[in-house]
Amino acid sequence: MGLVISIVMAIIIGYIADIFVKNSMPGGIIGSMVAGFVGAWLGSFIFGTFGPVIAGFAIIPAIIGAIIVIFLFGLISRGRR
Repeated sequence: MGLVISIVMAIIIGYIADIFVKNSMPGGIIGSMVAGFVGAWLGSFIFGTFGPVIAGFAIIPAIIGAIIVIFLFGLISRGRR
């Protein structure tokens, strides 16, 4: 059950980050999930863990990290076009 909650939280975090960034993350739900997981890791690595923690995700650093991931992915994909 913990894995399902982690996946759902990663999707929600990726979706929220996608709203803040004008670049849209390709891949729909899977892309949002990947951005959520990578963003949670990056955010906790850079900013530490503060704010509310749900299913092992520190929400505020995870959203900030996912925003960074989606922004960087948009820059890279735009450069390849």
